[in-house]
Amino acid sequence: MHSILANVALLGDRRSDGGEGQMSATVTHKPVMCAEVLAALALEPGEVVVDATLGLGGHAAALLPEIAPGGRLIGIDKDEEALTLARGRLEQWSACCDIVHDDFRHLERVLDRCRVDGIDAALFDLGVSSYQLETPERGFSFQAEGPLDMRMDRHGFISAYDLVNTLTEEELASILYKFGEERFSRRIAHALVAIRRRAPIASTRQLADVVWKATPFKARRRRLHPATRTFQALRIAVNRELESLDEALKKAAVYLNKGGRCVVIAFHSLEDRIVKENFKALEKTGRFRRVAKKVVRPAADEVCANPRSRSARLRVIERIS
Repeated sequence: MHSILANVALLGDRRSDGGEGQMSATVTHKPVMCAEVLAALALEPGEVVVDATLGLGGHAAALLPEIAPGGRLIGIDKDEEALTLARGRLEQWSACCDIVHDDFRHLERVLDRCRVDGIDAALFDLGVSSYQLETPERGFSFQAEGPLDMRMDRHGFISAYDLVNTLTEEELASILYKFGEERFSRRIAHALVAIRRRAPIASTRQLADVVWKATPFKARRRRLHPATRTFQALRIAVNRELESLDEALKKAAVYLNKGGRCVVIAFHSLEDRIVKENFKALEKTGRFRRVAKKVVRPAADEVCANPRSRSARLRVIERIS
């Protein structure tokens, strides 16, 4: 899979439109499983916390009062637009909150820059945010017309446009199957290649339409839109989400102080599998313990109020020595 993405980077100097667009002032943001996160981290005043996926700062706004006075929160995110909004939301905590534009896979670089040798807690709230989904020009959603982008960091070179219009049929099918668990990956990849021979596939609606038509009629009638898995797969590939997660979890474990906890909220089985495997491996060292053996799911009332939380799965691990 690394070779597939590497091949794209070597195929030319085309970049997707990275225009900044307009940041919505009406974005609604509900941090998922906030009460469960606070309970799992069991924070105390004066502690150092890493919010590895700061987003719009929803979780951070709940964490900061728990570590005051004397605490420090380091918020990391790849999305500069989200960070701009988070800074406004967390302005009252600016004296004890470092906001850093970076990929959480570079955790050691961020902590070195912040002159931090150890942390008491880490939070990873994975996946795409409501803000990103609700901003059409970011290209994350098939529910609105937008450019085929999907880059969480707009400075990134490879976009969804590049993958869809440059990879071979075999490579596209591989991405859709491995990162989207798409059972019709070969049919969809074949259709994408056939369509792009006439003209590039450049928009979210255009991509969703190709996937819809390539999906067998009976499969179109299921709860999930036929394009859901394709969009997930391309987003994961564009942002290298799974390899970044694996790398970041290993680094977070190194920096956790004794008694420190790491909480991860995953939204699909591929992410959750990586979290589960990392936590099991850490537990086998004898220096960590899983706080809850079973995954924690959101309460029914939260799912009702925020349907996007329904697939959330929370896991916790603690350093004991």
